[in-house]
This record gives sequence, C-alpha cells and structure tokens, in this order.
Amino acid sequence: MSTPRHTFARLCAAATAALPVLLAAPAAVAAPQQPPPSVAVGGERLGLPGVQVAAPAGTPPLPTGLTGQSWIVSDAASGDVLASYNPHLRLPPASTLKILFADTVLPKFDRNAVHKVADEEITGIGPGSSLVGIKEDLEYRVEDLWRGVFLSSGNDAVHVLSHMNGGIPQTVAEMQARAEALQAKDTKVVSPDGYDMDGQVSSAYDLSLFARAGLRNADFRAYCATRDAMFPGAVDKNTGQRGSFGIANTDRLLGKYPGLIGVKNGTTTNAGSTFVGAAERDGRTLLVTVMHPASYQKVYDETAALLDWGFAAAGKVQPVGRLVDELPPGGTEPTGQAGGAAGTPAPPPHPSPTAPRAAAPAGGGDDWLGLAGWAAVVLAGAAAGYGGLVLWRRRSAG
Repeated sequence: MSTPRHTFARLCAAATAALPVLLAAPAAVAAPQQPPPSVAVGGERLGLPGVQVAAPAGTPPLPTGLTGQSWIVSDAASGDVLASYNPHLRLPPASTLKILFADTVLPKFDRNAVHKVADEEITGIGPGSSLVGIKEDLEYRVEDLWRGVFLSSGNDAVHVLSHMNGGIPQTVAEMQARAEALQAKDTKVVSPDGYDMDGQVSSAYDLSLFARAGLRNADFRAYCATRDAMFPGAVDKNTGQRGSFGIANTDRLLGKYPGLIGVKNGTTTNAGSTFVGAAERDGRTLLVTVMHPASYQKVYDETAALLDWGFAAAGKVQPVGRLVDELPPGGTEPTGQAGGAAGTPAPPPHPSPTAPRAAAPAGGGDDWLGLAGWAAVVLAGAAAGYGGLVLWRRRSAG
C-alpha cells in the first residue's frame, strides 16, 4: 500500500531527475517575465500557456527545437494568428521597441526636411547604446535620421527625432498612447529607443501589432527593407566638404531569406535577442516575432523556420486568434476585438492532443512536465531555495 512517506519519496525522486533540466536552461531565459492576462487580446487561446496551433491532418508540422520564450506567426493582411507560443508574455523588447517609435513619430515629419542637431539632443544616451554616428551642429535630412534608426538601430538618431517631436518625455507619452490605440496592452514604454529600463516590457503579440501598423506606411516599409546606405559624416576641415560613410542593416535575414521585407531586430543584456520579421510570398505577407531564444543567432534561425512553416501551412491551419485592429477615434473597443477571433468558433480550452507541437523552449511549455513532475519540482525547489524558478524566473534589469 502506498503511504504518504512513499508518495513523498517518489516526488522527491522525480524532482531530482527534473532539476538538471531546469538548471540547464540557457542564460536568455533569465529575463524578467510577467504572466499573460487571463483573457488575452486577440482571443482567449492566445492567453493559454504553451504552443497553440489548430492543424488538421496533413498540415506541415511546426519546427522542432524552438528555444524562444515567446513567438507568434500571423498573417499581416487578415490578422489571423496561425500559431503561437506564449505570445502575451511580457518581456524586455530591446530595439524592437523602435517599431512603435516609428509608428508614432515617422508620419510627423517630411522626409526631405532638414534639421540641425544641437548638442543636448545627443546627450544622455545610455552607455553601450548602438549609434549611427550623429554629430552636433551638423544638418541632417529626416530620411537620413530614419535610416540611422532602421539600419544602424541608432539610439542617437532616436534621440534627435524625439527632440524634434517635443522631447523624450513627450515622445514616450505619445508612444504609450499609440500602443493603447493599437490595443497593445502588454506594452509599457519607458525609453523611446528600447534601451534597458526598469519596467519597460512588451510582448510578441504587441510587437506584431506595431509591425503590422508600420508596414502600412510606405516610408516605414522602404526604410526597414533598405540593406545599406550612405550616411552624412563630418565636414573636412581642410576642404570644407562634408563626407559620408556607409551603414548596413543589422538585420541578418535581410537579403538572405527569400521575400523578406524587414522589420527590426534588437539585442540587449536584459532582453537577450528579439526579432520581428515580415516576408512576402505569392501575394501573402506573414509576420513572425521571436523573443528571447537561447542565443543571438537562434533568433534568426527560428524566425526563418517559422516563416517557412507559415507559408507552407497558410490556408490549411485554422486561426487560433488574430491581431486586433486599431481602435477608432474615441477609443471605443469594437465588439469581439478583445476576446475570441471574430467570425470563428470559440477555441477549446487547451490544444488538441493530436495537434502537432513544436518542442517547448527550455524552461517553458504547458506539457513540459506532468502534474506529478510539477509537484516534485515544487517540493525540490522549496527545499533547495529555488522558490521562484518553477513558473516565472526573474533577474534584475540591466
């Protein structure tokens, strides 16, 4: 007969076997995490943990070995979400937050307008920031500044444009308002450039909303698709002529993945690597956002693999949610936008056990351990001092 002592011993044995798996998780998973809302924007299924996909028999299986803590595959035109993994998980966004910055500020200034940079516009930039190389007391066209934002991820270009827009606090407030208008409820803006700041978070779902909105702007689309450009340099003291230097897009998929449009990559200490990519094939544009995979290179590999899957599976899978539309003026939420995907039946509370699933990232996944395994980890974690390890690991902001 099984006794409480025997049950406890079995649980502890399971915990001993499970802990090495937990402790072997890659460093990228240590970023601060917040659980998704109980009722997710875009459909209830997007608020459930783990992989969500509604794939009938014969649908190509999702890629295996994915390590991103959060990802989403969606159709940019219809907004249909084809598959996701914890898309509302709130994580530091790094420079992918510049997508929201561009959504907010880009429409305000003529691309041919010229601005002379004051010294205070390029001070107060965070240590270690990526820079395009803007100099004070020199004139720059607005389109050059935006190339500095999109290609070089230049925080100096972001600061100059923010000052043109009324200053950093004003721009942050407008970005937050823009996020709310887009129903990006996972996003908290603290810095306009995505630099690591306490409390600054977004999600794969919200970043996809920002990219979808941005791609509707022809200038946005052109900038994020630009592979290289010449950027204005300093004035030569001997000749009086102003020089220039080449800059290249830091997006490693651009020009390599067929049909890739852009959009934006980002890497910081706190955020690890994050990437939002859009690609077009046979008249269909797909968006993929991957946040915090195991390594820098994996963010590109996993984005490419999910794009490949999305193009192969589009038209075969049923949407598991959708990217909601921007709120109309006045902020009234259209019926059906914040809940399940409009026009589709309510999804089951959990994925079908027969649906193909991607390998759960280390440290996550709704079927990562069975119930007994979870209990064992809880017991072992309490005994070893790993109380915060099981569900949501945290680390201090960098």
